Amino acid sequence: MTIEPAEIEDLIEAEIPDAVARVTNPRIHDDEDEDAHFAAWVVSPAFDGESLVDQHQRVYDAVGDHMTQSVHALEIKTYTPEEYAEHGDGSLAPALREAGLFPIEGE
Repeated sequence: MTIEPAEIEDLIEAEIPDAVARVTNPRIHDDEDEDAHFAAWVVSPAFDGESLVDQHQRVYDAVGDHMTQSVHALEIKTYTPEEYAEHGDGSLAPALREAGLFPIEGE
């Protein structure tokens, strides 16, 4: 069973309140190795006050059964909007701004 990065983004955004997710394939599998490796950057105010372990568990829970069927590995980076403004790479800024989550004007 194959899953696309956009489908994983949709799963995460549907399950984590106000989440903005970006998922990529840092390692593309080949025909002989069907293991799909993904990387996810997830920003949500719902992460506020949660430990990093709990944040990552929320992402794994959102991906659900795909973690045992179509996703071999998922590298996760999670942020609250404030943390992303301070430590993120800026690539999600337009999506966060559109979602009303980017906390700093002009960034």
